[in-house]
Amino acid sequence: MSITGIRSAPAAVALTLAMATPALAAEPIGEREFMHSCAICHGTDAKGSGQFAELMTVQVPDLTGIAKANDGVFPLLSVVHIVDGRSGVRGHGSPMPIWGDRFKAEIGDSKGDYGAEIEVRGRILSLVYYLESVQQ
Repeated sequence: MSITGIRSAPAAVALTLAMATPALAAEPIGEREFMHSCAICHGTDAKGSGQFAELMTVQVPDLTGIAKANDGVFPLLSVVHIVDGRSGVRGHGSPMPIWGDRFKAEIGDSKGDYGAEIEVRGRILSLVYYLESVQQ
């Protein structure tokens, strides 16, 4: 590779990222994940009034009050652990690997072990950031 090629490669990467960032930011990944995966029980407003809420044996929690129940602080890491299945939640039977496992199954082997794990964690984090954004 020539000196010119070495100098222009970082510029090309920077330009690509700069152009992609607004498009990525405009896509509400976390909200989409919530509406696709959680709203059926928690409701589109995250207040626990989804279509399946009345079928549950436990009351579906109002997810807009997570921070309020934690002295005004949104416990981001704890919520990540609940969503990815490391912490169990009543009403979900066994620990809730529903979303982590489901995301892994959707991705399959197409991105390799590390690529799949990175995408799964990104989707979970996007979902949790969305939950943080709907706190009241």
